[in-house]
Amino acid sequence: MDIIPSRRRFIQASAALATSAFPILGANDRIQLGIVGLGGRGNDHMKFYGVLDTECRIAAVCDVNQAARERAVARILKEKGHSPKDYSDMRTMFELKDIDAVSIATPNHWHALAAIWACQAGKDVYVEKPASHNIFEGRKMVEAARKYNRMVQVGSQSRSIPHKMRAIQLVHDGAIGQVYQARTLCFRRRFSIGHAPDEAVPAGLDWDIFLGPAQWKPYSKNKFAYNWHWFWDTGNGDIGNQGVHEMDIALWGLGRTGWPSSVTSAGGKYVWKDDQETPNTQQSSFDFGDAELTSDVRNLPTPPEALAPFTGPNYVGNIFFGDLGFLSVDHTGFRLYKSTAGNISGDAARGAGAGGRERYEKTMDEKGSGEDTVPHMKNFFDAIRARNYKLLHAEIAIGARSAAFCHLANIAYRVGHSLRMNQSSGRFLADDEANSLLTRNYRAPYVVGETV
Repeated sequence: MDIIPSRRRFIQASAALATSAFPILGANDRIQLGIVGLGGRGNDHMKFYGVLDTECRIAAVCDVNQAARERAVARILKEKGHSPKDYSDMRTMFELKDIDAVSIATPNHWHALAAIWACQAGKDVYVEKPASHNIFEGRKMVEAARKYNRMVQVGSQSRSIPHKMRAIQLVHDGAIGQVYQARTLCFRRRFSIGHAPDEAVPAGLDWDIFLGPAQWKPYSKNKFAYNWHWFWDTGNGDIGNQGVHEMDIALWGLGRTGWPSSVTSAGGKYVWKDDQETPNTQQSSFDFGDAELTSDVRNLPTPPEALAPFTGPNYVGNIFFGDLGFLSVDHTGFRLYKSTAGNISGDAARGAGAGGRERYEKTMDEKGSGEDTVPHMKNFFDAIRARNYKLLHAEIAIGARSAAFCHLANIAYRVGHSLRMNQSSGRFLADDEANSLLTRNYRAPYVVGETV
């Protein structure tokens, strides 16, 4: 395939589009949608958008794997009665004038470049979490969204789940007092991927485009499909997979918009002997001076902890600790515990603590409806119709920041020591190795440039 000329044509077309006006969708117009990435999450996107078929129509699909494209086209024909156009190269799909928005469910290392190209082509974007593969990319995604006036929603669907929205509002309203710690728990049981040899690229798979911005490596089964999560060139480990959801909720509850003063992360890949590069156990801490954010990621068997007896071996959720109580929230609902000592101070407070009279009583226990991405996608469509990015629940600036904290943890883990940060610039103090990991070495022509 002639990659370089195709890219040149795409850039020329994008430049022309950037200076033109885009049509405004009416309230009754169906949004014409393209989906990029047709693996597990891409299939979820097809299902969720199918629920919203009065709002949108899947007009095109794209994947580097011919078999995945054929399955997607057959599924949409069966379920919706039409055959979407299909593409192996997203740039060709982005050139279609009748596509209003794109939904990106690619591996992490493609999120930023796909979203930026889509913005340049005049498309609104729904991009899966984590927003970016590194911190530099997140900044460029925000710049592209603003420059081309695009709606860019990140797939942090917790922001659109009613019981989680109510839980965070309680934290913001002072229900547990002054919050001094937000804790993320990602106890997601996973299993060793074993070893897989390098082999010939399967027929129908464009391995060059799959690698995209990553450096060239031979094909192996472990580097493709879901297991790309566990290699640094394409994924970010489980903190950037499941853990980014909990990181997003923690930052949401803390209400912090700045960088931490320091970052620490430790752990390793324990027990397993396999090809995986990322840790299966990782504990990270972010210091804000007057509050702390901690992240606990475990893929090995995890028993319930005494500190949080409502957790279990496959628990993912958050706990917020304040001086008046604590609140736990997950997909099942939220629970609010208040201190029986209230906001007493001085000798009375010391006596309550020392004498064991302080207890925590459950004052709220609201059940949730589980995880549901459909309301989040509906929020995306509402913002598209209003042409107002401030309506988005997980607008790209929010999503890029939540991803950035996962990247900070991974950087501290990879360099093997705690890091101090310049809270104004978002760079590390006196640590060239750590600063080099704020971005990556891109493989031409798949480059996220300084100018978007």
